[in-house]
Amino acid sequence: MGKLKGFMEYDRIKEAAIDPKERIQNYKEFTVAPDTEKLQEQGARCMDCGVPFCHSGCPLGNLIPDFNDAVYKGEWERALGILHATNNFPEFTGRLCPAPCEEACVLGIVNPPVSIELIEKYIVERGFTEGLIKPQLPAQRTGKKVAIIGSGPAGLAAAQQLNRAGHTVTVYERSNKIGGLLRYGIPDFKMEKNVIDRSLEILEAEGIQFECNVEVGTTLTATALEAEFDAVLLATGATIKRPLPIPGADLEGVVQAMDFLPHNNEVVDGQHERAAHYNAKDRNVIVIGGGDTGSDCIGTSNRHGARSVTNFEILPKPSEARTEDHPWPYWPFKLKTSSSHEEGSHREWSILTKEFVGDKNGKLVGLKTVEVKWKKVPGERPQLIEKPESLKEWPCELALLALGFTGPDKSLPEQFGLSFDERGNVKGEQEYQTNKPHVFAAGDARRGQSLIVWAISEGREAAHQIDRFLVGKSNLPQKNKAGDLATV
Repeated sequence: MGKLKGFMEYDRIKEAAIDPKERIQNYKEFTVAPDTEKLQEQGARCMDCGVPFCHSGCPLGNLIPDFNDAVYKGEWERALGILHATNNFPEFTGRLCPAPCEEACVLGIVNPPVSIELIEKYIVERGFTEGLIKPQLPAQRTGKKVAIIGSGPAGLAAAQQLNRAGHTVTVYERSNKIGGLLRYGIPDFKMEKNVIDRSLEILEAEGIQFECNVEVGTTLTATALEAEFDAVLLATGATIKRPLPIPGADLEGVVQAMDFLPHNNEVVDGQHERAAHYNAKDRNVIVIGGGDTGSDCIGTSNRHGARSVTNFEILPKPSEARTEDHPWPYWPFKLKTSSSHEEGSHREWSILTKEFVGDKNGKLVGLKTVEVKWKKVPGERPQLIEKPESLKEWPCELALLALGFTGPDKSLPEQFGLSFDERGNVKGEQEYQTNKPHVFAAGDARRGQSLIVWAISEGREAAHQIDRFLVGKSNLPQKNKAGDLATV
């Protein structure tokens, strides 16, 4: 399988990218595709391990050595079939996944890992370019109807799987377009929205019905939905934004990241003009939170023409390599420099925001911070200790809170009469089934805030369980307890 010593002959490559000064002038994707020969060489780097940890490191159980081998041999259609056997939307994960599979790559123990995400992205892009991705209609309909609430990656994956099982599927979305946070939370420079639209064309051609501008629980009651459908799936995501309850948090200029980013995406889509309080132009912007959402805020602020962009992270600066606290093949906590950071930002670590400072008109003009250190106590959570005499004031006219979510909105699950777990997520057991047998939950609404790749996995697994609930058995693929694919 593959090239015996490919990993010794070829170096890992990254996608080429347009220069930061040029790319921040617009919201287009800025990566440049490698040529076919280079992609095949990257496939040849796969070692065909006896135990492919990449496979188990992927929440979807992607058959990575298999599609790497197909790419190396130039068998692109076979590679696409292998990829689609486990992943409905590699066009999303190939752009947006943090690639836990690469962190579990055996080659990565001593060398840079195989460029799995890069290979995945261009398998599916080639599939679209060559017309290999076509609607798959079910041979027959079961007569069963399923309602899916939410059109993010979990909802879309479940919809496609259930439709292919022969059920009639309707997806309800409260926004005016399908895609959930894929459309409104991810900036276009990371994924242009035509990537979603071309996938939607496939889903609609397969027979899935989409209803936008319908908020189940208000415009359509839970009772009415239950009366019409044989099963319901809640895939509404985690939507309660984590606040920062400090003095000045109500000042004009203190903005939640997941208000700022969706607004900007709507502007880019031509839906409306940019509101002044969401405009970073000529402002000192401070992004509080060092994750992917914070990075997206940095990239967006630079495209607005911010005067300066600073990123605060309360945790210490991570190591650039693995530490003994995060041994291979587990996901490591290490320094990540995103493309947005490269475009221009200043980063501060081990810093705690204490107060937002406003002027007499209630507008943000600065914020106060202190430096912190973390004390590790065996058997206990690390203790946060403020460093004395480290108080500092920063000029700031726009503070973006990228602090994540605390869980799903409770109103809709409560209307269905559902139970919650100890973290406030909708309680869905291993079968993704809630305390109401015909109501299921998947994605961030069940799991809590997580990755797109996990959302797709959750949607696929929930579809299997719903199919089995409706007809007594299911032929839809399912992962086993190890995370590997049981049937393809």
